[in-house]
Amino acid sequence: MNPGKNIAFPLPSAQEKDMVYQRQIQLQTQGHRHLHDLTVDVAQIIHNSGVLTGTAHLFNVGSTGALGAIEFEPGLCEDLPEILDKLIPPSRSYGHERAWHDGNGHSHLQATLLGPSLTVPVAGGKPVLGTWQQIFHLECDIKPRRRTIVVTVSGE
Repeated sequence: MNPGKNIAFPLPSAQEKDMVYQRQIQLQTQGHRHLHDLTVDVAQIIHNSGVLTGTAHLFNVGSTGALGAIEFEPGLCEDLPEILDKLIPPSRSYGHERAWHDGNGHSHLQATLLGPSLTVPVAGGKPVLGTWQQIFHLECDIKPRRRTIVVTVSGE
């Protein structure tokens, strides 16, 4: 007997049940150290996707912006950029500065340290986040930027 050949109503394969949904979030930043809370926007995209269980992957397009998760409160919104400036301060001694003289060598390094992407689990059609956890974008560049965050929701 050939499995699956005589089933009147074959069950969908895992691939047939999976969905992929992609949208973009557009941001206008105010320049270096500007944090933006993306949590509501990401939750709305997940809801609109129809995915109940899976993951949401966020990616910052550009080399001087970063994504992460934090308790988005005034103290930490001040502390995170401040500690980054202490760890990787503005300086003309970076190789990027010697090559381009554009003042943002530290911006590239700070963004690289945090990273351009974040993956969040999805359960019940919502992002799985802790009580005090929000999704943020941090502008590391020295001037205001128009940013695109690509959000890809995958699952079923």
